[in-house]
Amino acid sequence: MNLPTPILGEVTAITITTPDLDTSSAFYKKLGFDEIMRSDFPFPWIQVSDGALLMMLRKDDKPYIALTYYVKDIEASVKLIEDVGLVFAEIPKPSDFVRKYLLRTPDGANISLIHIPDGFMQPKGPTMLTMSPQDYTKPEKYANQVCGMFGEFAMPVKDLDASILFWEKLGFQTLSKMSSHYPWAILSDGLAIVGLHQTESFTDPTITFFAADMKGKIEKLKQDGLENYKEMGPANIVVTTPEQQKINLFKLGM
Repeated sequence: MNLPTPILGEVTAITITTPDLDTSSAFYKKLGFDEIMRSDFPFPWIQVSDGALLMMLRKDDKPYIALTYYVKDIEASVKLIEDVGLVFAEIPKPSDFVRKYLLRTPDGANISLIHIPDGFMQPKGPTMLTMSPQDYTKPEKYANQVCGMFGEFAMPVKDLDASILFWEKLGFQTLSKMSSHYPWAILSDGLAIVGLHQTESFTDPTITFFAADMKGKIEKLKQDGLENYKEMGPANIVVTTPEQQKINLFKLGM
């Protein structure tokens, strides 16, 4: 598969705010994530990864989730976005220590660009984007042995075609487009994987993992004390995190 070259930044992560960093970090550890970095400057945060997906946990009582890009040449990325006619919802103030630009999709999802701090790196582990399809059914190949393969950052949309046009302006390419059950598509810029779903079956961006052996993984998580989940069949659950975000654990359908 020929993937596009990312134009937004060099490192991507899913940013989630939490009122209690240690509680959230412990929760993600049970899901196969390890702590990579932490700091109290310029605000308390912890970076965790399962080897394939990077997540930034930021201490804040206000719920927030975003697809974040860490950028070396942030002026160039900002210009690319402005040149295609998109307008930032927020731009940094001269006094801000963290230079953050915030975009919102037509459906209100957050995309942030932040000047890259020293030491931030993109995980090298395989996702569904980079794994060979014949390895999808080989659980031993998964970067995350607890949850399986990171498949997509799923977003509900009102108009799939209009949403695709928005993401294409950001350098994303449509990898697949389906109409089964409802219109949906998978897009990538070569770094992030976004699923656009024209449905009312969920209302907020959701992290999704797939595994051929998901039924066994779910049973193991339950045995280990997993709480706050909703059954979606014998081998699918939706987990609610301590920050009240959602994570889909779905059996791979092949």
